[in-house]
This record gives sequence, C-alpha cells and structure tokens, in this order.
Amino acid sequence: MEKQVEIYGIRSIIEAIESSKEISKVYLLKSDSPQSSLFRSLIILLERKNIKSSFVPKEKFKKYSDKNHQGAVAVLSPVSLLSIEDLISSTFDEKSPKTYLLLDGVTDTRNFGAIIRTSVAADIDGIIISQNNSAPINADVVKTSSGGVFKIPIARVSNIKDAILYLNSINVEIISLSEKAEKTIYEVDFKKSVGLILGSEDRGISKSILGLSSDVIKIPISSKIDSLNVSVAFSAVIFELVRQRSF
Repeated sequence: MEKQVEIYGIRSIIEAIESSKEISKVYLLKSDSPQSSLFRSLIILLERKNIKSSFVPKEKFKKYSDKNHQGAVAVLSPVSLLSIEDLISSTFDEKSPKTYLLLDGVTDTRNFGAIIRTSVAADIDGIIISQNNSAPINADVVKTSSGGVFKIPIARVSNIKDAILYLNSINVEIISLSEKAEKTIYEVDFKKSVGLILGSEDRGISKSILGLSSDVIKIPISSKIDSLNVSVAFSAVIFELVRQRSF
C-alpha cells in the first residue's frame, strides 16, 4: 500500500488545484486570528471546485509541526473524481437498466470501502458522494475496498439533492433505504434504472432527501436489533436488485 500523499501550504494547495490534481480533502487550521487574503482565496477556491474541507483545532496539526503548512494540508485522492454530468454521459443509455448509488452521510472510511467493494461485485454503474458529507477517499478506503475504488466511477457533487434532480431528469427512479419504511426490498421493482440512496448509521437519510425519493424501502430484520451496518444493508438490497434483473 502506497503512503497517503499530502500537500502542505496554501500556495502549494492552490497550485495543485489549478493544475487539476485530484484532492480528497483539505484540512484547515482553526484560529481566532484574522484570516489572510491568501487563506480566504483558498477557501473560495475549495468551495468553487467542490473540494471537501474542514477546520480542525491546532492539536490536529501537531503532527505537521515540521512542515511549512501555513494552516492548510491537502490529501491527494488516489482516484479521479467525476462530475455528475461526466458520470452519466459515460455510463447511461436507455438500452439497459442502470444502477447508481448515492451516499448521504457515509463518513466512515471502512464502511465506504466495503460499500465500494460490494458495488464492484454487483456491477453497479457508479457511486455519487457529496462534497462535505462523505468519507474521504484515502488509503484506508483503497485497502478496505480491496482495490475496488479503481474499478468503478465515482462522482462528487456539491449536494446529493443536485444529483437526485439530475437523475430525475433522465428518468432514473430514486429509492431510499430506511429502517423506518413500510415497504420491503422484496416489494419494489428493480428492473428499471434506479438511484439507490444510503444514509449514515447514526442519522440515516435526511428528511429533505427522503422527500425527494420515489420510494422508501427497508430490509425486514428481527426485532432483536434496531438496524444493520450500512455496508451489510447495502449488500442485502443490491443483490436483491441483481436477482430481479438476472435470475
């Protein structure tokens, strides 16, 4: 496994972005001091390019004390992330049903990696993540996915709602997976093109996104437990889709 590649310093990060380097996430030092104009320029650029970023306390920056970081560290992504338009143009046609996975708040890298691995096994057409509400694509994700991250297209959007509206425009039906649903995964027709939404384990899918869904479904499980791990739940639903389409 190659070591995670990091870039230190505001100017270096700006240059990397402008030279089209794929950046997974940028860590910014939280400070009470006024931000420099260069620091503000970086923040604006990150927002414009839909690059995930977060402000972290100085304790988190201690490990970079020997670097000239200027309050900013970027982690390079091991894969190229697409726009939603590029993902659809490279995968969608009306000759066969397509499957897209949308992740609303899956922030654990191990779950993300496991989901990617299962997605490749089930031959889904693409994964869509949001800018600031998703696990970064890093060495942990590469390892957990068993290299699957290099075998499936992944798109990043500013907001999952944007992806839903785009998929609606090409008649892809949006289906959300929630333990609060009435309908089970065995009562839905997966033989048409679908965008399947998974939410975080602690909060699930946001209400606003559930409201944009064509259908909300659940996995029927024993009352002895409340829910399944999100990657395990995904396996159950995606292979029901495979069964309906192929067997």
